[in-house]
Amino acid sequence: MNGPQVSVIILNWNGLEDTVECLESLRKISYPNYEVIVVDNGSKGNDADILENKYRDYIRVIRNDENYGFAEGNNIAIRWLLENSKSDYYLLLNNDTVVAPDFLHELVRIAENDDGIGIVGPKIRYYDFNGKTNVIWSAGGKICRWSPQIYKDIGLKEEDLSQYQAVSEVAWVSGAALMLNCRIIDELSLFDSEYFFGHEDVDYCLRARRCGFKVVYVPNSIVWHKVGSSRKRIGYKPVLRPLLLYYRLIKHNFSLAIYIYQVCMLPVILCQRATAYLIKYRDKETLLVFLADLKRFVFVRLRGKSNQFL
Repeated sequence: MNGPQVSVIILNWNGLEDTVECLESLRKISYPNYEVIVVDNGSKGNDADILENKYRDYIRVIRNDENYGFAEGNNIAIRWLLENSKSDYYLLLNNDTVVAPDFLHELVRIAENDDGIGIVGPKIRYYDFNGKTNVIWSAGGKICRWSPQIYKDIGLKEEDLSQYQAVSEVAWVSGAALMLNCRIIDELSLFDSEYFFGHEDVDYCLRARRCGFKVVYVPNSIVWHKVGSSRKRIGYKPVLRPLLLYYRLIKHNFSLAIYIYQVCMLPVILCQRATAYLIKYRDKETLLVFLADLKRFVFVRLRGKSNQFL
């Protein structure tokens, strides 16, 4: 018995080397019934041609004419699958990941154990954390309503020892490796494309939970993530725009009281984010982008002339 069919969706954007390493690890997995869809999200070079030629009998390549971001890039693949495939599960997998041979078997095994499960996610370790490969990046996620950061990864930067070994319900799992039951699409539709890069995974999991689906962390499924490599390739280093989308997430998923609290925390968060980015990158472009976004926020959003982000 081959088991349910899984469609693995991988986005590539100027990340050929990472994508190849990810695909090579996928080719070694033990689970037999899966297909791989690679969405080239408008890469500047010939990534799509190289991938298609190298993995002609292994992957299906979808070529986007521009970078539609994480949420819409995955939506494009899901729409294609809805018309051309009969998969039972869709697995979103970052191209900067490497997977354990049994990772998909473990995800499917847990997902099939309970009809109430809508989303499952693996234990994600850092690909390289100061030379270590057993350091946790995410063991699922939790919600901290009265914290300046409303959602947090469980186990972040902890060595993977005896903790976080139980299959458990969580508030959300990372979009770096997220598998959803196809029937969830009927209830939730697709990812919110307004989230260009970030927050879309948390938003989708929270919506799934409100519809009665369980979101489950699977510790025996292991993925290693090159944390930050996708952001480094973007080249654009926004400070304020992702923060505004963060408030969109809060407004759409939490109470008015929590939203007001989080808005009151904006000056503190804004200064922290701006300082962190400027210290890290130390370039004029980042400063100009930050000032432009700040001006747009103050003179457009606060005067009620735009509802683009919120």
